[in-house]
Amino acid sequence: MSCVIAGGGPAGAMLALLLARSGVKVTLLEKHADFLRDFRGDTIHPSTMEVLDEVGLIDDFLDLPHRKTRRLILMTDAGMSELTRLSGLRSRYDYIAMVPQWDFLDLITGAARRYPGFEMIMNAEAHDLVREDGAVRGLRYRDPSGEHEIRAALTVAADGRNSTLREAAGLPVKNLGAPIDVLWFRLPRAATDTEETFLRVAAGYFVVAINRETYWQMAYVIPKGGLAGLRARGIDAFREPLRRLLPFLGDRLAGIEGYDQLSMLTVKVDHLERWHLPGFLCIGDAAHAMSPVFGVGINLAVQDAVATANLLAGSLRSGAPIPESTLHLLQKRRMFPTKVTQAAQRFVQERLLRPTLGLDGGKPPRVPTGITRIPILSGALRRFVGYGIRPEHVTTRAPS
Repeated sequence: MSCVIAGGGPAGAMLALLLARSGVKVTLLEKHADFLRDFRGDTIHPSTMEVLDEVGLIDDFLDLPHRKTRRLILMTDAGMSELTRLSGLRSRYDYIAMVPQWDFLDLITGAARRYPGFEMIMNAEAHDLVREDGAVRGLRYRDPSGEHEIRAALTVAADGRNSTLREAAGLPVKNLGAPIDVLWFRLPRAATDTEETFLRVAAGYFVVAINRETYWQMAYVIPKGGLAGLRARGIDAFREPLRRLLPFLGDRLAGIEGYDQLSMLTVKVDHLERWHLPGFLCIGDAAHAMSPVFGVGINLAVQDAVATANLLAGSLRSGAPIPESTLHLLQKRRMFPTKVTQAAQRFVQERLLRPTLGLDGGKPPRVPTGITRIPILSGALRRFVGYGIRPEHVTTRAPS
């Protein structure tokens, strides 16, 4: 086997597709039986849509049920204003596509199955590495039939922010901290509701509402570790502030009868200082856990996958050795956008979210809403949200 990838999320699935498309024998392991898990990242930005275009999947992607979001609205006690917009971006895709992540992953892995070198094993949880002569030579996994081992020239950990293989490799994580956690939930949408995806900000509260056509997908931001205290005060401690902040929801909040109807994201912002060992590489959340700020987690993961395939597909296809110095080149290329994006996320967390939630005892900051009227700032923000830092483009080709 040339490559084995642990984790069927955006990073692992896209890397598997690009390698298989390039003629590499690759096995992708996914620990669940399917991709159907709610409240996963599902904002697909222009950078990812351009990658899909480059591999011939954009029409299939746009055939999926999705909503195009071209601007973000800020709602405060004083009213509504535009925070940023993507229309005007120099791209065919001047919007964010809201697509359930399971549909996105089904599309990517379905495309990978067209190539003879691709294999996907579901219900397969990678739990350890195979090591020989100072290098990683594969991994061990469990499935319903028992314990198994796959040997490969390259083993890739794309198994998420709590990566088991990263831990097995002994790669230490640099924790950058996050003052918040997020409670995700959904509420029915009425025809009279606003069409806009918006942020609702008030002293002590920060709520994100994403228009999903038939329902609102909502994120209620709380102080880090604050769920236990909220639970102790009962479900009305959650519902009543939302009734005040979003009165248009009316009686719909009564449908949330307990905290078991909420899904909590424990927010992490971290990265590895070293992403690799001989024969082993971490990408996506396994290399860098991102805050939900800007909603760019999927897109960073996809960019990692594209850069990895661009750099390594030729050697993996030919069977040429991959020195660890080559893996380090990949890390160097992707570490810069990781650190810049995380710095921007931390700035928002510390300068906006922390004081808004009252964690510093001061007054909530004034959120800048005039950026869209300043061409240079508006363009820079639009490009950052749409493309991120150092967007990658597919250079691999199917062998002739």
